[in-house]
Amino acid sequence: MQHIFRRGWALGCYLMLFAAAPLSAQDFPFELLSNELIWYSGEFREERVGGIRSMNDGKHYTSLERTDAGSAIVKYAYRTGEAVDTIATSLRAFGTADRGFSGYSFSGDERNVLLTTDVASIYRHSFSANFHVYNTESRTCTPLTNFDLGGQRLAAFSPNAAHVAFMRDNNVFVVELATMEETQVTFDGAVNAIINGATDWVYEEEFGDDNGMFWSPDGRYLAFMRFNESEVREFGMPMYGGLYPEPYEFKYPKAGEDNALVEVKVYDIERKKTGTVKHPKTEYIPRVKWGASSEQLLVFTMNRHQSILNIQMSSCTRGVEQLITRKIWSEQARTYIDITDDIAFLPDGQSFIMTSKRDGFNHLYQFFLDRDVERVQLTSGEWDVLSVQGYDEKRKQVYFTCSKLGATQTHLARVNLKGNMSILHEESGTHRAAYSNSFDYYIHTHHTANTPPVYTLKDRNGRIVRALKDNADLKTTLAKYNLQPKEFFTFTNDAGVDLNAWMIKPPGFDPGQSYPVYVAIYGGPGVNTVTDSWGGANFYWHQLLAQQGYIVASVDPRGTPKRGRAFEHSTYKELGKLETEDFIDFGEYLGAQSYVDAERIGIQGWSYGGFMTLLCMTKGADVYTAGISVAPVTNWRYYDTIYTERFMQTPAENESGYDDNSPVNHADKLEGALLLVHGSADDNVHFQNSMEMVDALVAAGKDFDFFAYPNRNHGIYGGNTRLHLFNMMLDFVRENL
Repeated sequence: MQHIFRRGWALGCYLMLFAAAPLSAQDFPFELLSNELIWYSGEFREERVGGIRSMNDGKHYTSLERTDAGSAIVKYAYRTGEAVDTIATSLRAFGTADRGFSGYSFSGDERNVLLTTDVASIYRHSFSANFHVYNTESRTCTPLTNFDLGGQRLAAFSPNAAHVAFMRDNNVFVVELATMEETQVTFDGAVNAIINGATDWVYEEEFGDDNGMFWSPDGRYLAFMRFNESEVREFGMPMYGGLYPEPYEFKYPKAGEDNALVEVKVYDIERKKTGTVKHPKTEYIPRVKWGASSEQLLVFTMNRHQSILNIQMSSCTRGVEQLITRKIWSEQARTYIDITDDIAFLPDGQSFIMTSKRDGFNHLYQFFLDRDVERVQLTSGEWDVLSVQGYDEKRKQVYFTCSKLGATQTHLARVNLKGNMSILHEESGTHRAAYSNSFDYYIHTHHTANTPPVYTLKDRNGRIVRALKDNADLKTTLAKYNLQPKEFFTFTNDAGVDLNAWMIKPPGFDPGQSYPVYVAIYGGPGVNTVTDSWGGANFYWHQLLAQQGYIVASVDPRGTPKRGRAFEHSTYKELGKLETEDFIDFGEYLGAQSYVDAERIGIQGWSYGGFMTLLCMTKGADVYTAGISVAPVTNWRYYDTIYTERFMQTPAENESGYDDNSPVNHADKLEGALLLVHGSADDNVHFQNSMEMVDALVAAGKDFDFFAYPNRNHGIYGGNTRLHLFNMMLDFVRENL
C-alpha cells in the first residue's frame, strides 16, 4: 500500500491549488486556514453559556465556574445576571483550591450538594468518580463513602433529601444523610455477569442512558434495574503500551446474539426489603420512570424487534412483595418505535403527556389512565416534535422544539392542553432553550449554519431580558478568513423524492471554472447533516477545503429524521440501499453542474457515514473517484443487537438485507482511491469491521490506504490525534482530488 504521510506544505502549494481555481497570489485579502488552527490552536474559541441550573424558586440559577479559589458554584439572579452568592468553593469544601470538583447536584431542599471529583470515563455516558456531600449551612464536606473501596457511579439524592443512592462494583448502596450510615442493597454484582443500578453497554449506547436507579417522588422507594449478562458473549480488545498488550473484555451482544436478562427491583427504605416488579415477559426495558406518586411506577417494555412498546404500571402501596403491573398504554408499528423521554405526568396523576408517531409524524398527546377517556392530540401536521423541554403546571403548557418550519430548522414552540400552539421565534436557524423551574425565564440559544451561537435571557413570552453572550470576538476572528456561506438547496433523486442539501463554494467562485467536490456525509437514522445550525470545527474544516479550491457539499438521504415516519423508516430492513442510491444520485447531480469536474468528486464519512462511503466507493465507483471512510460498519452482523435489529431484524430473519449492502461483499467493485481509518480500541464500531474490509479488499486485489490509531475509541481523539488524522485526510484529498 502506498504511503500518504507528506507534511509541511508551504504557501507555494496553496498558490498552486488556487491557480487551478479562480484565485491567484494577489487575491489573498484574507488569512488561510490550517488544521493546526482548527484542531490545535484555540484560535476559534467559542463563548458558551452552559451548565446553567435553575434553583427551586425559578428566580435564580447556579453555574460551575473556575475562580482563584478553584472550583465554585455561583448563584445568579435570572433578571439581573448579578452574582448573589457563592454556594460552594473547592477551597471551602476541601481546604485547598487545587482539589477542584468537576460536577455538582443539589438535594431537593437545596441544603446539600453532591460534589464530584476524580472522574474516570467508562463509555459514552458512564463514568466513575468520588462524591462528597457538602452542607451549605454548616459548610462542611463529607465523603459519601470510603473512597478506598473504589469509585462510585450515578450518585443521586432522594427527592425528600434524606438519602443518597449510588452504585459501586455493580451493586447498589444507600447512604442516610442524617447519620451517613451506609446500607448495601445488593450483593450479587460481578463484572461481566451481574449489574445492579446501571445499564449494560448496549443499553447505554443505544437507549442513551447509563442510569439504572430511580427514586420514588416521596423518597421512600428506590427502583433499580438488574442486568444478568452472564450469557452475553464477551468482546475483547488488546490495549497497547506494555511489553504484552493487556486484553480489555466486555459484554457486547452482536446482532442475533443473546441479550442480557433485565428486571426491575424496588427497595423499600423504611422496611429494608427488596421486591421484583412482575410484568409479562419482554426482551427490553428501555425506560423506568415514576409517575405522580409512589403508586405509579412505570416500566416501559419492548419486544426484540422494538415494534411493540407497552407501559406497565405498578404500585408500591401493597408492599414491594406485591409489585404486579397492569398495562396502561401500548403502541405497535410495522417497523419500529423510537424510545422517548418526553413523558410527563400531570399533578393529579390521571393523565400524562407523551410524544408518539402514531399518525405518521412525531406529535404530542395527552393520554388518560381511564381507558374510557379519549386521548387528546395536542399537536398535528406534517412535521415532527423534536424534544420536550418541560410542562408548566401553573399555565398548563408544554414547551418543545419542532421542525414545523422545515427539516433543516429547529424552532421553539409551546402548546396548551387545548391544542393551542405558537412558535416562539420565527427567525431561521436552530433555537434551543433552558427554562427556569417556574418557566418564567429561559436562556435562549440561537445560531445558523453561518453564524455562531448568540445567548440571551428571555421571559416566558420571548421578550429579551438581557444579553448573555454574542460571540462577537469570534465573529471578528472569523472575518479574517473570508469564510464562504453554506448555501441550502434541494435536489430531486431518481425516485422523485426531494432531498435537502447544502454547498460551500470556494472564495472567488467563478461558475465558468470547473471545481473538484468533497461530499461530507453521515446518512443514517437519527442524524441530519443538512441543518441550519453552527457546525464548529467541522465547519472550519470544510472552509479550509473551500479555501483550497474544493466545493464542499452534503445531503440528507432517505432514512434521516425530521421528515416524518414514512421518510425515516423507508430504509427498514435494508440499511444502506436507498441511502447509497441517493448519494450516487447526488454525485451525478453535482457532476452534471457546469462548474463541477465530474472526474473529481470525493466522499467522506465517519461511523455510519464511513459505512456509506464504502458503499459509494464500490456500488458508486463510476461516480465517486476518492473516499475517506473513518470507523465504518462494514457488516451489520458485527454491530450490536438493539441498534441493528431495530432497523434490520436479526440476521436469521433478514439474511439478504444484511448481505446485499455489506461493503465487504462489494470490495471487488472498488475503483478509486480509498483511505480507511479506525481506532483499535473502538468499543462501539469494532476494529473488526475494518479488519474484515481490509481482508476483502486484499482478496479482491485492490489498492487502498489504511491507518489504525492504537488505543483510540470511536471518537479517535486525545493529544495530537485529531490534528494527525485531519492532516492525513487533507494530504489524501490533495493527492486524489
